[in-house]
Amino acid sequence: MSNWLWSVITIIGTLSVYIAALKVYRRFHSPFTLPILTSTLTIILFLLVTNVSYDTYMTGGRFIEHLLGPAVVALAYPLYNQRHMVRKNFLNVTVGVTVGGIIGISTGGYLAKWVGVDQELVASMVPKSVTTPIAMDLSLSIHGIPELTVVLVMVAGTGGAVLSPYVYKWCKIDHALARGIGLGNASHGIGTAKAIEKSEEEGAASSIAMTMSAVIVSILIPLLYPLMS
Repeated sequence: MSNWLWSVITIIGTLSVYIAALKVYRRFHSPFTLPILTSTLTIILFLLVTNVSYDTYMTGGRFIEHLLGPAVVALAYPLYNQRHMVRKNFLNVTVGVTVGGIIGISTGGYLAKWVGVDQELVASMVPKSVTTPIAMDLSLSIHGIPELTVVLVMVAGTGGAVLSPYVYKWCKIDHALARGIGLGNASHGIGTAKAIEKSEEEGAASSIAMTMSAVIVSILIPLLYPLMS
């Protein structure tokens, strides 16, 4: 089958799966029915059952991937609307993101060392809490495996979006700024999309946390990673 036909099939198939997952989410609203989770699992299962390779799927999937950039840029809109809130709490956001970055790097790296994996896997685990393009570059810079880092970034993003409602409930965290910083810091774009569902204020806090985290973690990793070697 030609590449262009595979491209059409995978684009239509991916969009159809996501639309179906979105309808399920609206009908059975739960963190465990998030479209990003259910659609991803459905596509993975389909590829495994049909023995279609990832490279074949990406002949069309790469066109959808290109939409990630505009989607991230679109997150600037709620941030702009809430700019006064961000300016007023800039110090709190900066401290929160810095502490969150240190915790994210340390827990990932030391957990990997604790279970006894080799150093290459430790390096792949360390950048898991920043957005995918930056995580890949950071992983490469400390001799990790960028492809594995991408998987870990997806797990962190999806896991944070799924578990955050329960964590916030158990810890009695109701403040939009605190919730947004937590999601943006730990779960980057996926967490920010989840935060926007709650409120524009929470989404704006998550968006700025995601952006600042990318910068701060890029500075912290060269300083903290040698301690894990």
